[in-house]
Amino acid sequence: MTIQSTGAEGEELKDTVLDLRETILQQKETIVNQLGTIKELTSKLSRCESTSEDSPPGGKYRGQGSWRKDNKNTMGDLPRDPSDTIDHLGKTMQSLKHRLENLEQQHMRANVSGASFPNELRDLLQRRLGDLETQLLSKVAELEEEKTQLYNETAAHRHRTESTLNSLLERITELEKGNSGFKSPEDFKLSLPLRTNYLFGRIKKSLPEMYAFTVCMWLKSSASPGIGTPFSYGVPGQANEIVLIEWGNNPIELLINDKVAQLPLMVSDGRWHHICITWTTRDGLWEAYQDGEKLGSGENLAPWHPIKSGGVIILGQEQDTVGGRFDATQAFVGELSQFNIWDRVLRPVDIMNMANCSSYMPGNIIPWIDNNVEVLGGATKWALEICEDRLFDS
Repeated sequence: MTIQSTGAEGEELKDTVLDLRETILQQKETIVNQLGTIKELTSKLSRCESTSEDSPPGGKYRGQGSWRKDNKNTMGDLPRDPSDTIDHLGKTMQSLKHRLENLEQQHMRANVSGASFPNELRDLLQRRLGDLETQLLSKVAELEEEKTQLYNETAAHRHRTESTLNSLLERITELEKGNSGFKSPEDFKLSLPLRTNYLFGRIKKSLPEMYAFTVCMWLKSSASPGIGTPFSYGVPGQANEIVLIEWGNNPIELLINDKVAQLPLMVSDGRWHHICITWTTRDGLWEAYQDGEKLGSGENLAPWHPIKSGGVIILGQEQDTVGGRFDATQAFVGELSQFNIWDRVLRPVDIMNMANCSSYMPGNIIPWIDNNVEVLGGATKWALEICEDRLFDS
């Protein structure tokens, strides 16, 4: 249904109403003319009857009858002979009767037409409105059908897109598993080549409540300014439970329960470096090791605060909420391997032996194992024998 068709139907209704109105006006004019004729004939008939009453019994007129002194015929169309006049009057009365009957019939038809006209117009308008309503409902049904079809097509497209993405993710997972044919479960590295807020690794295990810890890892980065966030541990209510970060031109910082200590570490030369951080809740004592050597220590870093359990460990991003809301400017850019956590402070000799590749100690809380590290957003895992690669860097 279109606006043009509706306008055409309105014009047709208008023309119909105008035709009916013109017909009624013509019938009214005819009735008025015929009523005038009736009045004229009735007047003549009255004069004729008056003339007949004035005639003598012998059929002769008294004096001049209805003729005036000037002998002018007031009937105009009556004959001079009285007998002819009576015959003529009979015919005239018969004709008048027929004309009256015709006028009554026409008047009745006019009344009937005038009375039924509004009903006929109303019926016509109702039929027109019914047609318009039917067309409107049909158009609405068509639009609803198109809407449903469009929704189904959109849902199908969304389903195909999700299916394609799932297939790609499965393929990426397969490729990542293919790259995980490592000589041993710990001989791999995590690669985070871009400073984005979507490349990261996630440790599948969480931490228990701890009163001391040691975190060690191998790092390789040449990012500037700042290498970003090698790892962060967030718990409900405290996204900065444990964080190691170098942001902008600031030195590397260790955050525990959102308390900060600056560490004298320099690792942004594009070479592999072994990093270890120890901390104990007793007096908040901490130590920082680089390549087996202790370069700094301090105290009063969140003293007497126990490390809370049940959080999320993220590799390569700093958490603003638990497990998410990453900031690309704080992302780690480089490679990371052998990330291990112990629930105690390691001896300096143990740290030195790991740094010079004379021994390897997996973390008793978080060990660096292939199936314990999940990569997301395009981060990748590659085979690595860290000590051989470190020698190649040298």
